Amino acid sequence: MLIAILIALHVLSIVFWVGGMSFMLAVLGRATGEMSPEQRFPLWKRTLAAFLPRIGGSAATVLVTGIWLIFAMFGGFSQAPLHVNVMMGLGILMMLLYLHLIFAPWKRFRAAVDGGDDTKAGRNLDMIRTTLGISAGLGVLTIISAVTGPYW
Repeated sequence: MLIAILIALHVLSIVFWVGGMSFMLAVLGRATGEMSPEQRFPLWKRTLAAFLPRIGGSAATVLVTGIWLIFAMFGGFSQAPLHVNVMMGLGILMMLLYLHLIFAPWKRFRAAVDGGDDTKAGRNLDMIRTTLGISAGLGVLTIISAVTGPYW
């Protein structure tokens, strides 16, 4: 029963994380494309301010449940199948990208929006969107590894 709960938490956290990034890129990005910077940047700021802490919670849940499952199901990383270790590696890369996002472009974007510097805000929003895109791509690879890995 505990394994089932851990797997459910793990998968739901990944779905929220990757799905949220996909929404940000495919929906919010397109919906705000025609807006003026005075409208677009505050909207992105409010949306990211709500989204990023939740992604942090999802990342923490994925890490804790993932490690717990690896030890509970396989006895550790050395006994885990290749695809599980691939998932862990990709997940760690995604977490590092999240930390970079929080401490670099997100911090600079907020300061630029608050200071009315549209040029810096735009440059940092582009970096945020690029980082989200790379992370979303890694998330898709992680999901592919999860569902196809047992058949490698």
